[in-house]
Amino acid sequence: MTIGLLGFQATIAAPVTLSGIGVHSGAPVMITFQPAEAGTGIVFSRNLEDGTSVEYRAVSSQVGPTDLCTILGVSPAKWVATIEHVMAALYAMGIDNIVVEVDGAEMPIMDGSSYPFIEAIEQVGTVNLGIKRRYIRVVKPVRIESGASWSEFRPYDGTRFEVEIDFPSSLIGRQSWKGDLTAATFKSELSRARTFGFMRDVERLWAAGYALGSSLENSVVISDDDTVVNIEGLRYAKDEFVRHKTLDAVGDLAIAGAQFIGCYRSYRGGHKMNANALKALLSDPTAYEVVEAPSSVGARVRAGEFVPVSVTECAPWFA
Repeated sequence: MTIGLLGFQATIAAPVTLSGIGVHSGAPVMITFQPAEAGTGIVFSRNLEDGTSVEYRAVSSQVGPTDLCTILGVSPAKWVATIEHVMAALYAMGIDNIVVEVDGAEMPIMDGSSYPFIEAIEQVGTVNLGIKRRYIRVVKPVRIESGASWSEFRPYDGTRFEVEIDFPSSLIGRQSWKGDLTAATFKSELSRARTFGFMRDVERLWAAGYALGSSLENSVVISDDDTVVNIEGLRYAKDEFVRHKTLDAVGDLAIAGAQFIGCYRSYRGGHKMNANALKALLSDPTAYEVVEAPSSVGARVRAGEFVPVSVTECAPWFA
């Protein structure tokens, strides 16, 4: 199987601003996507109350807690939380270089999916920067396990996700989503899938200071009798749940610092499993190689046509 991958780095054509509330803090927050030069990577810049700012590169080494979301940084006073939906949109739309300015502690949850961020990117368009994009190509399997859960990377001639969930809920049960990831596939099959939770967990989360901004406007809520509380129901028949878990996986793996060529598979995974699987891959230099398009090809390149480059010169991407 071969699919066309972008051979060159891209950014957005103009700034674009979105506003909403944080799903955990419940606080209003505004973000602005700013275009960036080739080689910048994805950078989150948080404006602090004292007038200063703190920046984080969206790379694995900057990831903090991953219990309920993906966070950059380790101090609540300075971290940037719940970045996975934004990262999934940027990854799927092929945005390599961008500065995400934020005036709060977490990304706005919007409608609980990645779709509003896709719309924002499409509103301003993208720009080909003419500099080769580098990919992480998986060359041997890497697997981690935690109880009954597992996640693994496997070699594959393209970018593919195979995600399976298994909940003790008659509404959800065992579901899977499998597919090659392209911008079109992500937009149509994954981007509108919303975060979800159980009514029975709400009071516990509130007491712990989480989900303070969660509502039926940004989450699929499942009642104690295993029915969807939201009046409009589900957006993707019965499997919006696994589609959202796949969306999360796309966003979590975008923290690699480069897109990857390979297949990511998981069973009963989550943010922590995704983050730990990525760390396991990047910590084994024999499991991957960094590749780029050869000089003789156009904007779209088949996965097998990419050629290896020195990992040493790419080290800052993962630092």
